[in-house]
Amino acid sequence: MKNSLFHFHKETKETTDNMQNQDYKKYEHSDGYQNYGASQNDGDYQSYGQESAESYQESLNGMPPKKTTPKKRKSVRKVAAVTGLALLFGGIAGASFYGVTYLTGLKSPSSGQIAKADIATLQQTSSKSTDTDLTKLVKASMPFVVSIQNLSVEEVQNFFGGTSQQESTSVGTGIIIGENDKELLIVTNAHVVANADSLTVTFNNETSVEANIKGADSDKDLAVVAVPLDSIESSTKSAIKTATLGDSDALQVGEEVVAIGNALGYGQSVTNGIVSAKNREISGYNGTLIQTNAAINPGNSGGALLNTKGEVIGINCAKINDSSVEGMGYAIPVSEVSDIIKNLMNQETKTKVSEEERGSLGIQVRDIDEETAKRYGMPQGVFVSDTTQEDTDSDLQRGMIITAINGTSVAGTSDLQNELSYYRAGQDVKLTVQTADKNGEYTKKEITVTLVKAQTSNQ
Repeated sequence: MKNSLFHFHKETKETTDNMQNQDYKKYEHSDGYQNYGASQNDGDYQSYGQESAESYQESLNGMPPKKTTPKKRKSVRKVAAVTGLALLFGGIAGASFYGVTYLTGLKSPSSGQIAKADIATLQQTSSKSTDTDLTKLVKASMPFVVSIQNLSVEEVQNFFGGTSQQESTSVGTGIIIGENDKELLIVTNAHVVANADSLTVTFNNETSVEANIKGADSDKDLAVVAVPLDSIESSTKSAIKTATLGDSDALQVGEEVVAIGNALGYGQSVTNGIVSAKNREISGYNGTLIQTNAAINPGNSGGALLNTKGEVIGINCAKINDSSVEGMGYAIPVSEVSDIIKNLMNQETKTKVSEEERGSLGIQVRDIDEETAKRYGMPQGVFVSDTTQEDTDSDLQRGMIITAINGTSVAGTSDLQNELSYYRAGQDVKLTVQTADKNGEYTKKEITVTLVKAQTSNQ
């Protein structure tokens, strides 16, 4: 499972009426994220394959570790994640949202039920006016920023060694990016919605509705959630708007930016700053990030980073958590992830099924985490160590590594289990798997597997 920098602002059933700011854990290794979404359940992910590296050798029929030439790594400070504010949707470089709707098959906002946000212009105002350039930008942007509440049930160990279930609430932010015939679509961070039993979206007029996940990509920490249009009141439809996406590739260091998000879960708040750097690399994140000194606080995950035109150019996701560091926040550049977001927008909306109905792959698994993947030249994902269903004719075989299910990336067993919670026994799922040849080189292919009735809690 990928190491992650994300911690959630969360409250248990006992502390619901007394939300307090939490201290976020520092990381012991400068080159490591904690698990994406680990902030959701702080270490309660099942750990498969804690065996030594040698056991992986045995699993792969004695294949020797793939030799790799050590690469020079940049020094990376200890990183902590912003608690869950879902940020604006990543867009197409140099294109407005209308271009995105054309490519994704979504309706143009002008022909739909939700109006498009005005582009705020930064012109000199009269000294007699109470409105400033920044207040105009914020007023134009608030209608497309939403708060997201994630309610989950997690198992906790009690004093006597047993386990009990406890409700946990975490908060984040999202950005309205469009609509289809039936749904309003919102982009956020994957860790904001991870392991959700229920999701609630709150709009700028303080009305709330339930939402469901369309798709998530833990590798890029992105997710798209959907709200049925018929569940949104007409007054709310007139109060909200869709975001305009900017070109993050055109950003310049020193350019002014504004961050909006649900800091600490208290509601939307605004901070501003500049682009401190571009193309920053942080170990554990597959891509480059925008660095900014605009305050990115717990609850801002998935929130919008805007340019001075009010266009979304980044998705806030992380900050440096160190007593000696100030003003180092990070955002996912929208131009880099446009294809991923389009894919998530077009996936089928998911609803969880009861545990009694859930399907299983009929396999035993263990994680191929980032460190193991690098050491042995293997893809990160879920390693099939054995099959448990003798009567299945599945093409899924021992030694395969599962990296995606129905187009949603899988970085570890917790991702796989969460995705399987949306499917019933008897349903077909398309798995992306990688297999090694005799030289240890991995090739990717897709196979269709019919889910069987679960016999154990392990999937």
